[in-house]
Amino acid sequence: PLAPTMAELLRDAGYQTLMVGKWHLTKDSEQNDAGDRSSWPCQRGFDRYYGFLDGFTNLHQPHRMISDNHAVDVDEYPEGYYLTDDLTDRAVAMIRESKASDPDKPFFLYHAQGAVHAPLHAKAEDIARHDGRYDEGWDVVRERRHRRQLELGVIPPGTALAPRNTEDGDDVPAWDELDPQRRRLFAKYMSVYAAMVDNIDQNVGRLRAALEEMGEWDNTLFVFTSDNGGSREGERDGTSAYFRTLHFGRTGAEEPLEEDLARIDEMGGPTTMPHYPRGWAMVSNTPFRLYKINAHRGGHSVPFVVSWPDGEVPGGELRDQFVHVTDLLPTVLSITGVDRPDQWRGGPVLPLAGEDVGATLRSAEAAGRRADVIIENEGHRGYRRQGWEAVTRHAPRTSFSEEHWELFDMAADPSQTRDLAEAHPELLAELREAWDAGAWANQIFPLDEGTGYRFLLRPPWTERYDRPVVLRPGMPQLDRWRSQRLILWRDVSVTARVS
Repeated sequence: PLAPTMAELLRDAGYQTLMVGKWHLTKDSEQNDAGDRSSWPCQRGFDRYYGFLDGFTNLHQPHRMISDNHAVDVDEYPEGYYLTDDLTDRAVAMIRESKASDPDKPFFLYHAQGAVHAPLHAKAEDIARHDGRYDEGWDVVRERRHRRQLELGVIPPGTALAPRNTEDGDDVPAWDELDPQRRRLFAKYMSVYAAMVDNIDQNVGRLRAALEEMGEWDNTLFVFTSDNGGSREGERDGTSAYFRTLHFGRTGAEEPLEEDLARIDEMGGPTTMPHYPRGWAMVSNTPFRLYKINAHRGGHSVPFVVSWPDGEVPGGELRDQFVHVTDLLPTVLSITGVDRPDQWRGGPVLPLAGEDVGATLRSAEAAGRRADVIIENEGHRGYRRQGWEAVTRHAPRTSFSEEHWELFDMAADPSQTRDLAEAHPELLAELREAWDAGAWANQIFPLDEGTGYRFLLRPPWTERYDRPVVLRPGMPQLDRWRSQRLILWRDVSVTARVS
């Protein structure tokens, strides 16, 4: 069965379809200049594309930008270049070009910023504005955020603050137990992260101002959301070298703290690749437990902000109904009046996992999503049904059948602090059986045991990228994965003559 994208469906319905930013939906081995482009953005429904195909890039010096269907030849980025600004500039230009050519043609823009994914890069003036704001540490900041969330009503009254994460390998030390050097370095990491968020805010404002100038703001459905909770990939001590820690952080290898400290004044600039320690990820996920990748709510609960003045979506109101990212497609199709066909390019279409939640946008009394939700990432599993969530945290290289499942009443305990598994064993068993059935139906098996084999075992058709290659002067730069195949997990000698 086939799954037409929102862009494909809207383009067929007469929309101009535009995208800027992170794609990360093409196989590593197909991102190179000789690769199969069938899963690149312009082949999946977008008229225009500018961004990067990988999961992340350097925000000061992006490694390989793509314009439509070709790599951009960049010899040197201008002084002060910053990717978040560039992507917003491109988005605004694309909309203006469309409206200048055909003012009545509706547009769909998918704007996927590279920030705030690692590496934590920000502009010096933004970092300076946030320096010193996190010296109190993650325990104090987290408690303050929790109080503020309750005051603003963004979490239900009575929502508890989950205790500091204590699970082995996910644990966070008390801030007051850290030595002064670590406190100084860790606070710096968070000021860089805050500067990235600050700059996103500035750029959302620039995009809104451009839409207002064009007279398009009031009639534009504007959705602002994120793809996951705060990331623990900086592990216990954070890092100034994200690739190093991403590959070796979970092996127990010690972070070279003195090396990171020596680079503190460069942190967030183009000569570093930082990631904050997981204590700050815990703060980012306030009041929930655990992190990105986990099936607990810290892994997947994200903001969802909507504006549409002409669409009877009232401004300034809060919603506490549960909705899921899969609900976006059916909701947008309902709002635009675009039909989703049963057949697409000669084959049957996959059934939708989401449902139309347009009523929730307009009314706090609407039901929200009714359908179940199945969750899995690297062996962590969860299942939600009618306000109950069953969830388990998987330790790598351990048995899936012997691990403990927890059960939570999400209406009474949104932050998952009271495990009701022993009080409702029949319900837990029902949800676990539903997870198994959903996993077979949704191609979740086989599960990743956390062994790391998936990084080493590659399909046979990628073997050709491991063979010797001659790179001659003046050749375009290779994509990241293609370059990695020459050096990763193998002995390498590199000789360079540099002047």
